[in-house]
Amino acid sequence: MSFGARALIRLGALKHNLGVVRSACPGARIMAVVKANAYGHGLLAVAQSLPDVDAFAVARLPEALLLREGGVSKPIVLLAGVLTDDELVTAIDNGFEIVAHCHEQIGLLESCRSGKTVIWIKIDTGMNRLGFDPGEFDTLMARLKSCPAVAELRLMSHLASADEPADPVTEAQLDRFRAIAAGFDGAISVANSPAALGWPGLAGKNWVRTGIALYGVSPFVGTTGAQLGLKPVMQFEARLIAVKRLRKGSRVGYKGRYVAPQDSVLGIISAGYGDGYTRQFRNGTPVLINDRRVALIGHVSMDMIAVDLGPGANDQVGDVATLWGPRLPVEEVAPWAGAIPYELICGVMNREASEIVD
Repeated sequence: MSFGARALIRLGALKHNLGVVRSACPGARIMAVVKANAYGHGLLAVAQSLPDVDAFAVARLPEALLLREGGVSKPIVLLAGVLTDDELVTAIDNGFEIVAHCHEQIGLLESCRSGKTVIWIKIDTGMNRLGFDPGEFDTLMARLKSCPAVAELRLMSHLASADEPADPVTEAQLDRFRAIAAGFDGAISVANSPAALGWPGLAGKNWVRTGIALYGVSPFVGTTGAQLGLKPVMQFEARLIAVKRLRKGSRVGYKGRYVAPQDSVLGIISAGYGDGYTRQFRNGTPVLINDRRVALIGHVSMDMIAVDLGPGANDQVGDVATLWGPRLPVEEVAPWAGAIPYELICGVMNREASEIVD
């Protein structure tokens, strides 16, 4: 590797995590969510390494087209649907399945004469983001069943608080969804990663949309993926590019945010907010170097961070620094920036090409 920050992606861990989800949801069909460049892990590399999933899900049409152009033939679901006639025709021509969540999309389907595809009707059961009001369901079904562009109708919703098992909101959402699904003769999907791992009985023969758990990150606050039997797929790392003495009272970095309380050894690492290591990280954020944790000191710069290697440190220029990975969970690092793990892994900028290993 060069001295720049890069992501090391372990595809073997990805396959392991898929197995964990399957074991938690026996009989379920798996829709692997690979939006946002597969949560920062590499869209095509991830999709091509998961030939056994039942479908892939992306947010937007360009992501789906990249998958098709990369040779992915599995069903691909557009979670945000389409909003223009051209997008609809392109989606149908490429065999993409479409989520319909607003009346404008129903209008597009009613006027389309360019073929047919699978339509997932999204019901808003309480998240108040995308989706139709449950009271509209019968009217929607009548309209969609007469649409020439509809080959098959399926049903989905999204849970707002499944990552907090004690929150009663989830049961209220599920009650609303079950009331509709009970009379629906077709495939359904409500379980995301936290629901799949924390709400037994939601999957069965239904579709599970697994995102964050697939990448080895826990969907639950205060829990790591390892505690759930998952393996982190990403290790975000850089290298020491300078090692120097740090005298007591010395100020470090822009505006001297950190003042050394004692003589020590300063390390400069080739990672910064230009690589996705956010400037919000505070003094004390852990970094792993040579099997020990050291503390971030001073402001994060665009291309560099400083760490206190400790008095008498023997670390050398070129040594690898792990910013998060199997031995330094991203779930533990994220709170130091007031962030959630999703933000960190999706925010990797890939200024240096990721290294993909099996």
